[in-house]
Amino acid sequence: MRPAQQITRRAFVTASATAAGGLLVSLYLDRPLRAQQVPVPGQNPRIYPPDAFIELRPDGKIVIQVNRLEFGQGVQTALPMLLADEMDADWSQVAAELAPAADIYRDPVRGIQMVGGSGSIATSFQQYRELGARTRAMLVAAAAERWKVAPEQCRTEASVVRGPAGQSATYAELAEGAARIPVPATVQLKKPADFRLVGKRVRRLDSRPKCDGSQRFGLDLDVLGMKVALVAHPPVFGARPKTVDDTAARGLTGVAQVFEIPTVSGGTAVAVVADKFWTAKQARDQLKIEWDLAAVERPDSAQLWATYKQLAGTPGNVAVTRGDQTSLDALASGDRLVAEYEFPFLAHSPMEPLNTTVRFDEGRAEVWAGSQFQTVDQAAIAEVLGLKPEQVTFHTEMAGGGFGRRATADSHVQREAAEIAKRVPGTPIKLIWTREDDVQGGYYRPMHAHRVEVGVGPSGLPVAWRHVVVGQSIVTGTPFAAFMVRNGVDRTAVEGVADTDYAIPNFHVSVHHPTPNVPVLWWRSVGHTHTAFVMETLIDELAARAKMDPIAYRRRLLNPDAKKLRAALDLMEEKSAPWRAKLARNHAAGIACHECFGTAVACAVDVSIENKRPRIHRATVAIDAGLVVNPLSVEAQCQGALVFGLSQLMANGAITLKDGRVEQSNFDRYTPPYIVDAPVAVDVHIVPSIENPTGCGEPPVPVISPAVVNALSKLTGKRYRTLPLLTV
Repeated sequence: MRPAQQITRRAFVTASATAAGGLLVSLYLDRPLRAQQVPVPGQNPRIYPPDAFIELRPDGKIVIQVNRLEFGQGVQTALPMLLADEMDADWSQVAAELAPAADIYRDPVRGIQMVGGSGSIATSFQQYRELGARTRAMLVAAAAERWKVAPEQCRTEASVVRGPAGQSATYAELAEGAARIPVPATVQLKKPADFRLVGKRVRRLDSRPKCDGSQRFGLDLDVLGMKVALVAHPPVFGARPKTVDDTAARGLTGVAQVFEIPTVSGGTAVAVVADKFWTAKQARDQLKIEWDLAAVERPDSAQLWATYKQLAGTPGNVAVTRGDQTSLDALASGDRLVAEYEFPFLAHSPMEPLNTTVRFDEGRAEVWAGSQFQTVDQAAIAEVLGLKPEQVTFHTEMAGGGFGRRATADSHVQREAAEIAKRVPGTPIKLIWTREDDVQGGYYRPMHAHRVEVGVGPSGLPVAWRHVVVGQSIVTGTPFAAFMVRNGVDRTAVEGVADTDYAIPNFHVSVHHPTPNVPVLWWRSVGHTHTAFVMETLIDELAARAKMDPIAYRRRLLNPDAKKLRAALDLMEEKSAPWRAKLARNHAAGIACHECFGTAVACAVDVSIENKRPRIHRATVAIDAGLVVNPLSVEAQCQGALVFGLSQLMANGAITLKDGRVEQSNFDRYTPPYIVDAPVAVDVHIVPSIENPTGCGEPPVPVISPAVVNALSKLTGKRYRTLPLLTV
């Protein structure tokens, strides 16, 4: 969790060579470099060396290293856009590669190489712009030196430097000279009005290969001599085998080895190594394992709900309290609304099953993985193999979705792959978690219970609010706990409630964190998935009680400084007004708005009921994410996020446990949204802004479910407080 170190010449040249197989542009700096000026505690400002991020090839191609995982969010295009715009590069010549794990590629604010919290653009916005500006300045300086003119007399466009007397030279022609120019300590960045790429609808660099099937993902990796491993995990988390009969499995042609490995939950699993996936799968199916379940807790959903509901009726650890305690105590005797909510465990189920490939031999290891936490996973693999992190070459592979599932603090998939590779040194091992492995083997969005008491004033606005949240802590016991848990409160459990933008004068939020034997993890938009649902359905119910328009009610209740949320709400109201005024018979409009990760989103939906299920005919989304780098990607993120957010409403959209075992295993019993469930049309509107960008991958997720059930409530007169929706 330490911030990136200052980089010596040797260190950054090593990182650069690892990133691009040897760069054609080198900066030959012999002094320690200072960092880009970002708020990294305990570190001096740094200047990032451009040649660790940019390769200028003789044919004019510009290859940009992306210090993140690309798994559908569009960062492999947006970050190069920032750099290329400041560099005045010819976009048609730009390509992007996913950078390996290396100190130079750590998030400049968070200190580790990662994707999470919708922060890729927000935290690397300045970094990539400065990289482009510094490279451009060095190319201009090389041209000015060649022509014996002042750099101020030169200008750039489309990867060409032009001189005052009609001279011109391409960036490729100037690359060798630019490599000898010192990296400028300061650069002038463009004003937003001067952007040529940023803010434009740019097609993603990875669109064509993903459409024609040529894009390779981690699951597609095929290394010479590679074998495939599958693992038989305990049916209850943390259990161990009593006996293992692997006779039939070993008898299959192509099976290399069968052995036990430890799990991060303290149990033991059985690994099968074979020449191909199907062979490993058949062999695993033929294992006869008697599991010892005596020493592990066996959670049961029905029992957990009883416990959670009981806890919800008692105060927990205080997350936030303000106002007059007397007003809160008087809730029982005044005009009040009491609401109890239930949210089940949820799986992530990314389209590409989890996988990691490890080759270990002679004090070195090489890894290929679609990782959200490269720094963490690299260190975990090194620990298992008895190596130092720098002895582990870690390739970032394209991933087919993640939704938080590839960001595990315990690196359990990577640790398993390393444990297996350690037993077969010299042989590349691809560990695959099948869909069933992932659905039944964790990790999950925690189940939550909420109990809310609202005191309603004469105006119909809330005057007192007591809110209890019950749910497992995601970060307790991880390195993130040091700054995400305070006074026994995991802030990921109460985000979206404790920091609500609604001005409720007497407000008290507390939380209980039970510890059932179920591994939990952040799920796209984390705590906001359930807190926004509670807040936005209750606010809508209060508006109905007050006989007020739900948009006007929200606008009246919002804090004066909730500028982003007001802007999104205003734009959504404007853009949805024409169709909301002409709803078809038996249709209703529902709305919701929420701010998370610095981004505000408002959503309106047109809903009817078909076959006892909601049918979403249209969704209008307005988003304020600051300066938007690529509107096309933001539009796609909003569309995808809405469909993902509907996962909470699916009739089979819950993970349940019976006697410690997960009852679901694949999409037959854990059903994602299908085409019929998705909105027929989605129109996305972006609030114009020149403020620094904020995240877009997660903020649209929380608004869709409350918007839909708010519309359903108008159609049925019922309030929906238990998810998933088994029936309407």
